[in-house]
Amino acid sequence: MSGTADPPLLPLPDRVAELLSELGSPPRLAAHLRAVHDVAHQLVCWVEQCYPAVVFDREAVLFGAATHDIGKTVHPAELSGPGSAHEEAGRALLLAHGVGLERARFAATHASWADERVGTDDLLVGLADKIWKNKRVPDLEDLVVARLAEATGRPAWEEFIALDEVLSGIGDAADERLAFQASFPIHG
Repeated sequence: MSGTADPPLLPLPDRVAELLSELGSPPRLAAHLRAVHDVAHQLVCWVEQCYPAVVFDREAVLFGAATHDIGKTVHPAELSGPGSAHEEAGRALLLAHGVGLERARFAATHASWADERVGTDDLLVGLADKIWKNKRVPDLEDLVVARLAEATGRPAWEEFIALDEVLSGIGDAADERLAFQASFPIHG
């Protein structure tokens, strides 16, 4: 969760590492959360640098990325197969372990970006959860582009070009992140 990694990945926040340890989370889940957290860090740094007018909670996004799939601790079959039972389970787990609703929500919202109540923080967590493996989701990206264009007043096509460039760059390291994740067992 915090040792050196190839590719170099930021360690998970201490609170998240402690929580995963308390829950007996599978090693592959911790590796996945670390990879998504690292990608979220790249995204928030880019937004902060290039879009200072975009309002979002940096720490919430990083925490959300680091915990978004924590419900797979109780639904381990979803580590290697489809399913969404982990979403609400993750939110409930985080709430039960003293995490406030504002941060626990990412476990439930990371895959539901089409809901109009979803904020920029949620979109960034959802985007990190896709682009870590270089999966491009046009509907999600369009929502992010709209937020960027709204903040800058520039045309959406300009913001799409900028987002596409950063996502392509992050996506270039997807194979290494996937190999990192796959090097950890699904079961404890």
